Amino acid sequence: MQEQVDERGQELDRERRGLLRIGLAEVHNPSMVPTLDPGDQLVVQYGAVVRPGDVVVVRHPFRQDLLIVKRAVERREGGWWVMGDNPLVENDSREFGTVPDELVVARAWLRVRRPPGAGQRSAGALLSWLGSALRPVRVVPAASAARFSRRLRAR
Repeated sequence: MQEQVDERGQELDRERRGLLRIGLAEVHNPSMVPTLDPGDQLVVQYGAVVRPGDVVVVRHPFRQDLLIVKRAVERREGGWWVMGDNPLVENDSREFGTVPDELVVARAWLRVRRPPGAGQRSAGALLSWLGSALRPVRVVPAASAARFSRRLRAR
């Protein structure tokens, strides 16, 4: 229990000193559909504390030069169990196991949806895009994430 308090205390110290950086990440693959689409941008916070349900950027355990976006489902021995929201794509912990803490790069805060294509620039399309372009990344409650994870692992 003391260890968790110390980690949160260190987190607050880093925030006060401005050591937590903000950046952008782009989604390239459909593993997080319907939450995130290919082409979406994410505003991420490097070094942020991760909780179950958070969308995170991690280094792929087998190809550490590859960054991937997944949902942190739960803590397990050895790190985080991460999964995509798209059940048809299995490039996640079902394939490579837990992700060690040192490979968790950032936590997503905000999704920025790409603007509509050149052929769809009517006033209505732009207003519709503005209404959905900036949105906090949906957090799945821990209980729901655990049910989601167990259901998919049983496949």
